[in-house]
Amino acid sequence: MHRRMFSGVAGLLALAAAGSSRAQTASPAAALLGRWTVDLRPSPDAAPALQELLITRVTDELKFEGSFYGAPVSQARINTRWGAVRIAFVTADASGPYHHSAVLREGRLEGLSNSTGRDFLAYWSAVK
Repeated sequence: MHRRMFSGVAGLLALAAAGSSRAQTASPAAALLGRWTVDLRPSPDAAPALQELLITRVTDELKFEGSFYGAPVSQARINTRWGAVRIAFVTADASGPYHHSAVLREGRLEGLSNSTGRDFLAYWSAVK
């Protein structure tokens, strides 16, 4: 009886620990939720060129949903394993796909966008 009860308690503790670690993994990524103002200026001395990144949902599988520059994001992934929240996602327009990535540091996203159709790589930064 005690062995079976111990086994049941151990199982519950294991489930609680698994849920706790999953919550800890997702917790830093939750900081991504919301409206971000993205500055896409082509050079450091250019005037700001502002667009919106909207992150509407972050899932337990470290994926997210939203839109960027008015286009829905696809293939959106989050990585929290290297001491920071990092994201990658794809958008598209008539010229083709754009592959984006960014890292969240001190409440600010710093990112890159690679346009395969228009043949450029752009740096961008964003704040909520």
